[in-house]
Amino acid sequence: MAGHTAVSSSGHPVRLGLKENWRQFSLLVLINAFVGGMVGIERTVVPLIGAQEFHIQSTTVITSFIVSFGVVKALANLVSGQLADTWGRKRVLVAGWMLALPVPFMIIAAPHWEWVVAANVLLGASQGFAWSMTVIMKVDLVGPKGRGLAVGLNEFAGYLAVGVTAFLTGYLASRHGLRPTPMYLGIFYAAAGLILSILVVRDTRDHVRLEAAGKPTAASSLSFRDVFLLTSIKDRNLFAASQAGLINNLNDGMSWGIFPLFFTGLGLGVERIGILKAVYPIVWGVCQVVTGPLSDRWGRKGLIVAGMWIQAAGLLMTGLTGQFGWWLIASVLLGLGTAMVYPTLIASVSDASEPRWRARSLSVYRFWRDLGYAIGALSAGLIADRFGFADAILAIAAVTFMSGVVVAFAMRERR
Repeated sequence: MAGHTAVSSSGHPVRLGLKENWRQFSLLVLINAFVGGMVGIERTVVPLIGAQEFHIQSTTVITSFIVSFGVVKALANLVSGQLADTWGRKRVLVAGWMLALPVPFMIIAAPHWEWVVAANVLLGASQGFAWSMTVIMKVDLVGPKGRGLAVGLNEFAGYLAVGVTAFLTGYLASRHGLRPTPMYLGIFYAAAGLILSILVVRDTRDHVRLEAAGKPTAASSLSFRDVFLLTSIKDRNLFAASQAGLINNLNDGMSWGIFPLFFTGLGLGVERIGILKAVYPIVWGVCQVVTGPLSDRWGRKGLIVAGMWIQAAGLLMTGLTGQFGWWLIASVLLGLGTAMVYPTLIASVSDASEPRWRARSLSVYRFWRDLGYAIGALSAGLIADRFGFADAILAIAAVTFMSGVVVAFAMRERR
């Protein structure tokens, strides 16, 4: 389909392909870096704010900000595809940035932990809208032939920004305190993302119409309930991807809330914690530039299975060791395994869904995936309060390994 041309309602030529749309594609890569940076401001600092500034003893209470983030992001993901099809991609993207603007100010000013939890309600909604749109719009632009590469570049930008920001906030916190200085990065990201989304981004619904031209239209009559059931349980490939996405973010939610507290308890300073919290998403982000297009060549299933098992190995190493060097290696393994899984899952969902309901199917997948943040943070907090941090990490490692087994048996390779 790449190379076919139409004209949009605004008079712009519409063609599919990365080369044909490189300007808008590059702009969306940059915007998703700002989206990722908004999560990065929290990765190192916010759990420590709960423990050190608000003197919260319960791990479950500290991780409650991730639970609120994950639940709201999952619900925002679920409706984002439907909103994208009715409102347009650009409007949903702008709405996401409007929701992000108050977040750093609320964390800076928070007199109670409830303010941080409330800020993460807004952040979850913002991420559900903004990150979903950058993924969907890139998939729209490139058409069916470069989805792995498109998603890989999108997730590369987002998670590289998560990692770099996690390092920068750890560095700033070690020199200027946990608040307010590290949060200034979030103010910049939110302002820049909103301005670019309003002034420069163009909607991509015309690209969807071009790709769908000439294809059977019966699929467009599927209801949201039909798409939800197909993506969740009825289609074996979509089911395998949805459960793997949930478990992937379950272990990420656990690491977000538990790792800073685990490392602090074993004597690590905030700057070195920032390094560990940065290495994981940086490796994750950078390697996706390779693993995304690799999945276009090699297929999706093998990368997903191996990636889940490599993540499990990284978690096992983290929970069983007590030295910075081993934790660093484990963080690299976590990043590598997640890079193998993350863009490949989105590409596999795109493969298994039709253009006219692909945005809704991706939204359902992202609902299950990001619900994993809440489930992981809550379950890990409860296990940690009862048995300790190491046991919580090891329990999540076992669940991650089993998720890879499910993909190995349930998913069929599509060429």
